[in-house]
Amino acid sequence: MSKSPVIDPEIDDWLTLDQDEEIVWSGKPHESSLIPALIIGLPLALVLVGLFIIAGAYLHRENMQYVVTTDGLYKKTGIISRDVQRIDFGKVQNTSYSQGFFGSQFGYGNVDISTAGGSGIEMQFQSVPEPREVQELINKRVKASRGKSATESGETKRDVLDEILIELKEIRSTLEAQQDSVGDTAATMPNVDSSEERHSNNETDSELNESEGTKQPTDPSETDQGPSR
Repeated sequence: MSKSPVIDPEIDDWLTLDQDEEIVWSGKPHESSLIPALIIGLPLALVLVGLFIIAGAYLHRENMQYVVTTDGLYKKTGIISRDVQRIDFGKVQNTSYSQGFFGSQFGYGNVDISTAGGSGIEMQFQSVPEPREVQELINKRVKASRGKSATESGETKRDVLDEILIELKEIRSTLEAQQDSVGDTAATMPNVDSSEERHSNNETDSELNESEGTKQPTDPSETDQGPSR
């Protein structure tokens, strides 16, 4: 298994990479994304509800991680259980990012990923630092993946064309050999016909000679002799 030289131990605990796959970027929600939870939770801390809000937001952030590799996108969520989602770059159809009021002020936002054939947003990197840069990084990896696929497809087509050309050459050679064989046969046919014709003529001449030899010559005296008196 090939991995990048330096990997966060927290990522190594749940991420399994394919052969020759390397991590390009990793992160988690920005620390400032806890500000809305603090604003809501602190006034309610006196009735303990606010403490649950703040604790829930903190645990949610700490247990969420995002990873961009050379092959695809990963998202890990879950506090008690663990859920790992992966999307290959070849399936990514569209990406976008958005920033709310606090995100614009503190430099974080959401990056949304849509896939081909999917319904809506399939994966979201929530509250990541510098969302525009993350989106651009994902777009570059998507384009690189499509270029690689196109190259592999082109190589495959060339291989198929080479095989077709070889087969066509073999068929052409076979047809030429058959044509040469037919030409030789046609050239010998007139000689056979002429020999048979000569043989037939000789037989006809001999038959005529034999028939002429069997005929008796007619005596002219007998034909000229008149009736006896």
